[in-house]
Amino acid sequence: MTGISSRALLGKACRAERAICQQSYPQDLWIAAAAFQNNDLAFEVKVDSPSETIRGTAAHWIRVLVATPAHSAVAEPLTYGSAQPLAAGALVRVPLGRREVLGIVWETGLPAPEPDLAARVRPVAAVFDALPPLAAPWRALIAFVARYYQRALGEVALAALPPQLRQLSGQQLARRLARAARAESAESAPDDAPGITLTPDQQRALEQIERESGPFLLFGATGSGKTEVYLRAAQAALARDAQAQVLVLAPEINLTPQLLARLQARLAPSLGQQAVVALHSRLTPAQRLQSWLAAHLGQARVVLGTRMAALASLPHLALIVVDEEHDPSYKQQEGARYSARDLAVYRGHAQGAKVILGSATPSLESWRQSRPATQDDPGGRYRRLEMPARIGTAVGAAPNAGWPHVQRVDMARQPKDAPLAPPLLAAITECVARGQQALLLLNRRGWAPVLCCADCGWKSQCPHCSAYRVFHKTDRTLRCHHCGLSVPVPRACPGCGNQDIAAIGRGTEQLEEQLAALLADVRRPDGAPARIARIDADTTKGQGRLEAQLAQVHAGAVDVLVGTQMIAKGHDFRRVTLVAAINPDAALFSSDFRSPERLFALLMQACGRAGRDAASGAASQMWIQTRHPAHPLYALLAAHDYPAFAALQLQERALAGLPPFSHLALLRADARSQSAAQAFLAALAQAAQTALATTPELAAAQSAVRWYPAVPLPIQRVAGVERAQMLLESASRAALQRVLAALTPLMHALRADPAHRTVLRWLIDVDPAAV
Repeated sequence: MTGISSRALLGKACRAERAICQQSYPQDLWIAAAAFQNNDLAFEVKVDSPSETIRGTAAHWIRVLVATPAHSAVAEPLTYGSAQPLAAGALVRVPLGRREVLGIVWETGLPAPEPDLAARVRPVAAVFDALPPLAAPWRALIAFVARYYQRALGEVALAALPPQLRQLSGQQLARRLARAARAESAESAPDDAPGITLTPDQQRALEQIERESGPFLLFGATGSGKTEVYLRAAQAALARDAQAQVLVLAPEINLTPQLLARLQARLAPSLGQQAVVALHSRLTPAQRLQSWLAAHLGQARVVLGTRMAALASLPHLALIVVDEEHDPSYKQQEGARYSARDLAVYRGHAQGAKVILGSATPSLESWRQSRPATQDDPGGRYRRLEMPARIGTAVGAAPNAGWPHVQRVDMARQPKDAPLAPPLLAAITECVARGQQALLLLNRRGWAPVLCCADCGWKSQCPHCSAYRVFHKTDRTLRCHHCGLSVPVPRACPGCGNQDIAAIGRGTEQLEEQLAALLADVRRPDGAPARIARIDADTTKGQGRLEAQLAQVHAGAVDVLVGTQMIAKGHDFRRVTLVAAINPDAALFSSDFRSPERLFALLMQACGRAGRDAASGAASQMWIQTRHPAHPLYALLAAHDYPAFAALQLQERALAGLPPFSHLALLRADARSQSAAQAFLAALAQAAQTALATTPELAAAQSAVRWYPAVPLPIQRVAGVERAQMLLESASRAALQRVLAALTPLMHALRADPAHRTVLRWLIDVDPAAV
C-alpha cells in the first residue's frame, strides 16, 4: 500500500465508522467517544468491533457539558453514565475520545437507553465531590448567554471556570479547599472604616439606591465621588445579609489595583483580607483558581474583576457595580462575545440583586434607558442618579466650577511636524516648575505606525495581515499588533536597498523621547530635572510592573506621564493639573458610527484626570491638539456638556435607524481566501430565504430583519486568514433572535458542503461593538 499514509487510512476509517454509527445511534451518544481536534472530529476506531471503543453500564444517565465551540459538530451536552446519582452543576471528568476532560453535569435523571446502546455510553471518570455543585441561578445565566449570543453551552460554561480546574484531580482540589478553609478561619479584625462626609449629591444617590430596586445609572462627573457611593452601597448590602456577596466590575485590568486597594481598606478590616478578592486574566492560574473558589464557596464577600467576573459563580449575589459602564472593553471579542455590562443587568434582575452602572459619559444605550418618563414617553427601565458637581465644589457654584479649562490648539497654525504646539509646551514647563504633573494622551503605542522607503514606496506591511508592522525603537523591531509577528528592523529597504528608511507618524515611544529633549532644561521646584514616564501595553508587561509605575505617579516621582488610553480612565492622580490629547482627530472620520461616542468619552475621561484635588481644580487645563478646532464634538467637550452631546448623537442615530433604535448582529466567516469567506456568507443568506419561510413565525421574523451584503472586515486578513462579515439589522430584538437561532444549523450544513471546505470557522456576534 505504498503511496498511502497510515494517517490517510485512519481518516478514511474514521469517516466510514462515523457514518455507520451516526445512522444507527443518536449523535450525542456517539460523540461522547469523539475527540475535538483542529475543528473536526477524530474518532477512536476498532474496525473489528466498535463496541470495544466504549464500554460500561451505569445506573444513572446524565448529560454533561464539555468545552466545544459553536462552529464544531459537538455543541450540545453529551450523554454519559454514572454509577452514583449526581446533582446538576457538579464538576466531573469525562472521557472524550482519547482525552479526559473537565465537564459540568447539566441534566440528570435521563431515561435509560436501549441495552445495546447503553453498552456504548462511556462512564464518568471522576467526580469533584469536595466542591459544591454550581447553583441553578448560575446555570440559568450560562444558558441565557449561550442562547442569546448564539454559542455552545459547553463553550460558555467551561470558559467561565478557572483554567487550572482542568488540570486538577479530585484529591488536589480537596487539598486546596482545605487550605482555603483554614485561611478563612484565621481572618478576624475590627471594623475600622474611615468617617467621610458625603456630599449632598452622594447622599441623595445612596438614599435612592437604598429605597428603590433599580437598575441605577449613576451619572456622575469625574471627581464627583462615584467610588464612595459604590463603597457605601456595598457596605449596606453586606450589612443586610451575613452571606451577601458584591460583584464590582472594572473595564480594564490596569484599573483594578487602585480600586482593590480602596475596597480592601474599607471592607477588609471588618470582613477579613480573604473576603475581598480580585478576578482577572493577569492573575497567575493558582491565584485565579483561589479567587474563584472563594467566590463559589461564599468566602469572598466582595469580588472585583474585569468582564470575565460577570460569569463567576456567586451564590449569594446582592449587588453588582459596573464602573465606567460605557467602556467598550466590557464586550468580549473572542469566543462567546458577550457584554459584561448587559449581563450584569440581566443577572441582577434574575437573582434579585441591585445593579449600579456608573459613568461620567454613559453609553448611549444606557443613557436612553435612563430617560425620565414624560406624558408621551413611559421612560426607560433604569433610574438615573445625577452627581454633576466635583467634590470640593462650593454649593451653588457654576455648573462647570472645578472643571479643567479646555484649550483647543489649531495645529494648522503651528510649526510643521512639531510634536507639541509652543503654547502647550510652555504650559507643561510651567506645570513642572510648580511641582505639578502633566498627562499626555496619545492613543498609539510604539515609535511609529509604519516605516516607508521614499525611493520605491516600500512600507512595513505585515506579510500575514492587511496591516502595517509598527516600529518599536526600544528593541529595534517591526511588530504586527494583530498576529504578533516581530522581526528586526532591516538595515536597508527590502525593495530597493535604499538605506534611508523613514518613520511615518508618531507613537508613545517617540513622543516620550521628544519630550525628554524638549524638557531637558526644565527643573522641578527642588532643582531636579523633569522626570518623564510612559505607560502603555509595552511598558506594563510582567507581574507587578503596572502597579509599580502607578505607585511612582501617585508618589510624585513622575512629572510628565505619556500613555495610551490606559491612563485616561478611572485613575485618581491627585497631582495632575494638565492633560493634553495629541492628535485625536482620526476618530472624527471613522466609518464606525460609534466612533464619535467613544472619542467624546475618552476625552472627557482624560479631562477628568486633571484638577481632582479641589485646591488645584480651578487652575487645571485640558489641551486638544487638532486640525478641526471648530468641530461640534470639541465645542461640546469644552462646555463639559455630555447631555447635549448625547442628545445630538441620539437624534442622528434615530434618523439613521442605528442602535439603540435598532439591533444588530454580524455573521462572520474565516477562510483561506476572501472569496471563499464571502461565498459562504452569500450562500447562507440564500439558504436562509428558503429555510426561514417554512413556518409563519420564522417568515414573520425574517421579514423584520434586513440583510446586508457580505463585505471584508476593516482588517480583512489576520495571521493569513481572510475574514468577511455580513450585517443583520432589525428594529425587533425578538425577530433578530429567532432568525439567528435558525441560522446555526444552516451554517453547520454549509460548512460540511465540499464547496465550502476552505472555510475555517464561523461565528455570530450579537450586539457587535464595531461594524
